[in-house]
Amino acid sequence: MFLSSLAFFARFVFQLAYAIKATQNKEISLNRNRRRGPRRISVVSMSAAMTDLKKSTVLITGAGGRTGHIAYKKLKERSDQFIGRGLVRTAESKQQIGGADDVFVGDIRDADSIAPAIHGVDALIILTSAVPRMKPGSDPSIGRPEIYFEDGAYPEQVDWIGQKNQIDAAKAAGVKQIVLVGSMGGTNPSHPLNSLGNGNILVWKRKAEQYLADSGIPYTIIRAGGLLDKEGGVRELLVGKDDELLQTETRTVPRADVAEVCIQALQFEEAKFKAFDLASKPEGAGARTKDFKALFSQITSRF
Repeated sequence: MFLSSLAFFARFVFQLAYAIKATQNKEISLNRNRRRGPRRISVVSMSAAMTDLKKSTVLITGAGGRTGHIAYKKLKERSDQFIGRGLVRTAESKQQIGGADDVFVGDIRDADSIAPAIHGVDALIILTSAVPRMKPGSDPSIGRPEIYFEDGAYPEQVDWIGQKNQIDAAKAAGVKQIVLVGSMGGTNPSHPLNSLGNGNILVWKRKAEQYLADSGIPYTIIRAGGLLDKEGGVRELLVGKDDELLQTETRTVPRADVAEVCIQALQFEEAKFKAFDLASKPEGAGARTKDFKALFSQITSRF
């Protein structure tokens, strides 16, 4: 408790000092001979620092991916609530999502390279994943395409070691909550996704989920269904456990809705220490989900 309070105070002092200095440097020439000016600047600067202090600093890893980019944009659109950061793997990815100063470049397989991005963060949303590739020349129209993972980017390295590195770094930095996005299907070792490129991707994802659940950090584990590049916020969302939703006709969910659930999970105690499957009804087939507190309250499973 003492260390947590000390860290909170130190962050406040840093933000306050930075805000005051930035404002003074900009306006000091106009106020050099006005004794009351600096006092007004200090009050305004203190107010700005206090406002920032009330916001949560949130890091999205995998911000260069399709779902991660959506989540990062949503976070930036809510600047009244969050101070958003992103982590991408390459400088090229950083430029592709705007190249802002709050986007860090790091490799989750290298624990040291991601430490700067996680330092000072209140919450972490993990949206990193190994990405299967189709071998050149494969034609899905005439048979099952040949799938592979790039060297050094197998699920064991990305979905296990890379996610473990993120969890360890977050714990060391005092992060207060981690939201981890995985995939449905993890209860079945023989699931077809595990055969892609001989990567056992769901096996390694599940191992990282268990590591997070055992870490002691408040967590939310979202096991998404098949991801759709469709509009978000227009469907009824469904939650389940132990892959029960895979036995139904509602096994998919828009990426935008997954991103939204990630951010909503940071705002409700009902989402903490929960693990659940996430899918959606077809557009127009149900009532659009608006009450996320109620959605999270349906969930009873911790893993």
